[in-house]
Amino acid sequence: MGITTEIARLCNSITFESLPEEVIDRSKYLLLDYLGVAIRGTKTESSLPIYRYLAANHNHDSGVPVPATSLRVDAPYAALALGISAHSLELDDVVNEASLHPAVSVISAALSAAYICNSSGQELIAAIVAGYETMIKLGIALDPAAHYKRGFHPTATCGTFGAGIASAKLFNLNQKQIADTLGIAGSQAAGSMEFLTDGAYTKRFHAGWSAHSGIIATALAREGFTGPNTIIEGKFGFLHSYSLSSDPDKVLKRWGEPYEVMNTSIKPHACCRYKQGAIDCILKLMKEHALSADSIKKINISILKAGFALVADPPEVKRSPASIVDAQFSMPFGAAIAILHGNAFLDQYSMVNITSDAVKKIMQKVSCLENPLIETDFPKKWPAQVEIITEDNRKFSATTDHPKGDPENPLSWDEIIVKFRDLVAPVLSRGEQDTIIAGVRDLENMTGVSELMDTMIVKNFSIN
Repeated sequence: MGITTEIARLCNSITFESLPEEVIDRSKYLLLDYLGVAIRGTKTESSLPIYRYLAANHNHDSGVPVPATSLRVDAPYAALALGISAHSLELDDVVNEASLHPAVSVISAALSAAYICNSSGQELIAAIVAGYETMIKLGIALDPAAHYKRGFHPTATCGTFGAGIASAKLFNLNQKQIADTLGIAGSQAAGSMEFLTDGAYTKRFHAGWSAHSGIIATALAREGFTGPNTIIEGKFGFLHSYSLSSDPDKVLKRWGEPYEVMNTSIKPHACCRYKQGAIDCILKLMKEHALSADSIKKINISILKAGFALVADPPEVKRSPASIVDAQFSMPFGAAIAILHGNAFLDQYSMVNITSDAVKKIMQKVSCLENPLIETDFPKKWPAQVEIITEDNRKFSATTDHPKGDPENPLSWDEIIVKFRDLVAPVLSRGEQDTIIAGVRDLENMTGVSELMDTMIVKNFSIN
């Protein structure tokens, strides 16, 4: 049996009853985190064009509600809007070893599919676990650095397969139809890293398009449309076409031992994951040594080689971000706001800070370095090292192996709830927040996911 058909068999066999309690709990934890970023993402400038497009072309009374809006659209378009919104903040979950963001693809598709299928909370949980497992295993097998080198965004490419699997589970497809879903998804897997050139919105589109494509693949497979059942491992398949150093054996290695939802990290900072550990180190040094911005002469930051082109190079560009997207992928900017404001959360990634003379001054003091000492255990660990040199030539350094939010250094449920509330406060009342939190915490007892989706409709939503 080939890899594609084996994935179909394994995913077909995942049921709520077969899942360990900790996997069920983690799936709900990841869902609440996702909902926070997706709901707040409706407020970003890049989300408004998709809402205007849907309102003009696809809005109707019987469709899937798009959370935190008044729109109702067909499931693939609900997934498209959700993915774009959820990926717009750079606060969505991430898997270090695969270097991708699973929720924005998998859960965007799963919620939309669950609504039209009248799925239960238990069915949604099983679909999320299967989608994450597929998407993440493919990301690991590709070799993320090699995939990036070819210009592909792994959330976009691997996400199409994960979204397809999650949707197929909720559509209750059989094993052959699930394999066809994967085959069809493989002809839709796309996403260019060229957005880094000018800070375009297309990175955010990647998440939505992968979710949209996953549902389309599932719907076609249900109607008898076929896809190559060797799409993963074949001569012209995904692993061979999208990476020069993929390892097919890694796709099925330790499948479900544990499930990859247990290896998924949460972001406390609103930026690329390759910046997060360094920001943790900076915040620690500033607090422990009571440093002030004015006292700092130089900041040396060791960046992992796999992320160097994303957040550190070319240095003159990274020290001069021109947009929010640029700032999210600028290590000098992340360092500057951490030093000046004591955090790097959503409100700090603003045009006010991008144009701030104080921020610009600190950014000129930041040097990003490649350091072989932090590469040894990558991608199992995502280390960061920071050295701050003061004007009086004192030196302070900090190192972290696991950024805050990693499974080895996790946010608690209480911290996830605080993050959720902070994000959705401009959109939902405290009572509405309580209803969503309670629904997610008790998801396994929800007979219809539509109950949860309907609580997130915002009737006075404006797309102007």
